[in-house]
Amino acid sequence: MPFPLPAPMRMALDLAAEAASKGEVPVGAVIMRDDVVVATAANAMRAGLDPTAHAEMVAIRRAAEVLGAERLGDCDLWVTLEPCAMCAGAIAHARIARVYFAAEDPKGGAVVHGPRLFGQPTCHHHPEVYGGIGEAEAAAQLRAFFAARRD
Repeated sequence: MPFPLPAPMRMALDLAAEAASKGEVPVGAVIMRDDVVVATAANAMRAGLDPTAHAEMVAIRRAAEVLGAERLGDCDLWVTLEPCAMCAGAIAHARIARVYFAAEDPKGGAVVHGPRLFGQPTCHHHPEVYGGIGEAEAAAQLRAFFAARRD
């Protein structure tokens, strides 16, 4: 019997599904502090005509606004896809404590793939990273989204 997903990842996966229904790549993100949701977001690049509107970026901006601080050192990020280099850089600059992600991204990821940004000596902050939480569902969402575009 599989374990139930942690609530923040369940929320992120639901946000990703909602994004897909709007034609956005299905990625969702949730920022938590002390078991309280601070901010949520889904990819919004198409809707906002903004190539930086990845779920993580939007959630970080919202969390910083809600908390009135540019540093989110007491926050955790839950996201359905391994962060890219842009998002990993923002995570490091925001000083997010922990990153939990679902599916790995061998092509565009920058945490366990590609540049492995948090392992670089020039990266000033190294959050704890936990991958594979909800991986099967997140990967299925992404495969279905891109398969529908190829038809």
